[in-house]
Amino acid sequence: MCGMPAIQIPAKAYDFIDKAHLSGLLSGKRPDAGRIREIIAKSLAKEALSVEETAVLVMAHEPELVEEIFAAARRLKQQVYGNRIVLFAPLYIGNNCVNDCSYCSFKRSNKGMVRRTLTQREIREQVVALEDKGHKRLILVFGEHKQYDPRFIADTVRTVYATRSGHGEIRRVNINAAPLDHEGYAAIKEAGIGTYQIFQETYHHPTYARVHPGNTPKGDYLYRLHGLSRAFEAGLDDVGLGVLFGLYDWRFEVLGLVSHALHLQHCYNVGPHTISFPRLRPAHGVEVDSRYLVSDYDFKRIIAILRLAVPYTGLILTARETPEVRRELMAFGVSQIDAGSRIELGGYTEAGDAQVMEREQFCLGDIRPLDEVMAELMRDGYLPSFCTSCYRSGRTGEHFMEFTIPGFIKEFCTPNALLTLQEYLEDYASPGTRAAGEALVAEELAKLRDGDVKDALCARLADIREKRRRDCYF
Repeated sequence: MCGMPAIQIPAKAYDFIDKAHLSGLLSGKRPDAGRIREIIAKSLAKEALSVEETAVLVMAHEPELVEEIFAAARRLKQQVYGNRIVLFAPLYIGNNCVNDCSYCSFKRSNKGMVRRTLTQREIREQVVALEDKGHKRLILVFGEHKQYDPRFIADTVRTVYATRSGHGEIRRVNINAAPLDHEGYAAIKEAGIGTYQIFQETYHHPTYARVHPGNTPKGDYLYRLHGLSRAFEAGLDDVGLGVLFGLYDWRFEVLGLVSHALHLQHCYNVGPHTISFPRLRPAHGVEVDSRYLVSDYDFKRIIAILRLAVPYTGLILTARETPEVRRELMAFGVSQIDAGSRIELGGYTEAGDAQVMEREQFCLGDIRPLDEVMAELMRDGYLPSFCTSCYRSGRTGEHFMEFTIPGFIKEFCTPNALLTLQEYLEDYASPGTRAAGEALVAEELAKLRDGDVKDALCARLADIREKRRRDCYF
């Protein structure tokens, strides 16, 4: 990256989460309005915030100042990503697990959980069902078990990419699985994955120890903390962070996420491609500890503050939330959502309208069909996107940061989003959704400057409609 220092790979794993320092930042006096506005201005200049600056936003309590944070998050999201929302779906491959996390229904001590691992045939059936709805992007989810070793994960990825149904194809496969060693990540990379996602769950050391028994692999805080560092060192260049909000004080967890993002940026010149912020949800065989549950208002603050703290990073709002909550929170910096999601093993072909809690990790709040979510997004002024062009054009890792940090990535996002939306409208949309989509495409085209890019975009849109071409991108 131009102007960046050489990569500084740590000699060995170390604990870069300074619990005392982060707690101290949250125990000081409330910041004054002038300081808050200085930090907002820095973020709007597309500069990542320090942990200390992020703490100032976290400590802002006056309603008018919080509203200024909300307004800045909306503005920054528009500047960097425009009005586009990227859509994906989760596909659970297996729920065998050797861990015993207190909050997760997959924990090994949960005898009421129905255990299952999809066969390669069943994986193909699930992928066909997803493709027939219009999905192009998946995240594959695996329990932590020796059965789900790097070879198994890589073979599963290849199966997904090789499965086609009509015009349907999966163009990007992300992974949510256990931390691996360097050799394991290298094997996964060869299969062509997109983002490797690992949630620390909580950065608060005592809480981490309480909810993750020490006699399990996940009980090793430091090994998990450096899971994404090993991924970078093995050659992966897109990674995703996340915590489970509701295990500890949300303010500390936000500072932990920012600390982790800055650590990756400092050591590898690449920050996280995405940050996820799921809230604790009911799950089969799990008793929810309500002490740290996050209110809707504070959840809005979390999203807005993360948007300002890490302007270049995609923020993922999952179907754990209800449609009403998702609709309200979308404007505060979210750039990706899942839609049409089912998280039961085999759920895309076997599940009915009701969720089967004995077969899923937690309760979803939004199981509406993809087409319904697409229609609502467009009614609300968003541009749904299934774009995978950056990944497939080599705009990943440091190269992605070069475009995203100054805000140039938006110049690619809108044309590519329109192309993938046009594909969806031609192949999968209901009549009402198609009408709304055609109107949106025309509206977005009218906003673009005349010139070579617009001319090329119009030609490719026509090819999709008239010549049945697919997979056009810039």
